[in-house]
Amino acid sequence: MTPEDFKNIISLAIDREVEAYSFYRGVSDKVKDANLKKLFNELAGEETKHREFLQGVLAKGTSHMNFNPHADYKVADALPTPKLTPEMKPLEGIVIAIKKELEAMQMYTQLANASTDNDQKKMFKELALMEQGHKTRLEDIYTNMAFPESW
Repeated sequence: MTPEDFKNIISLAIDREVEAYSFYRGVSDKVKDANLKKLFNELAGEETKHREFLQGVLAKGTSHMNFNPHADYKVADALPTPKLTPEMKPLEGIVIAIKKELEAMQMYTQLANASTDNDQKKMFKELALMEQGHKTRLEDIYTNMAFPESW
């Protein structure tokens, strides 16, 4: 991976964190349920922290990053996902949010696997775990909304 490739991937990750933040804030403003409002506000806050962290990584430059130059990171595999908008139906929005969290988790996992530096590998694994936590929370909400219990 070239330094320019790394910058492009981290910049894309920052853009996705900003997009996720905007989506979660928009949904939070629309939902009436206090628990959902709280969840989406928390997710928005976490996406802000991810963005700030990644901006710090980008600001450090690429001289400290170590990747296998022949690895296929498959970052582009996640690009065709539609844009998140607060205007969609809640269940549709949650499905897309789950997909976005999955894509972020996979991207960070791929970057961790491609890293040759242990600290760098750990950093990307931790980001992947955070995104996995978001995905799990959203999947719980989805299953409760899509398959409500009935008596």
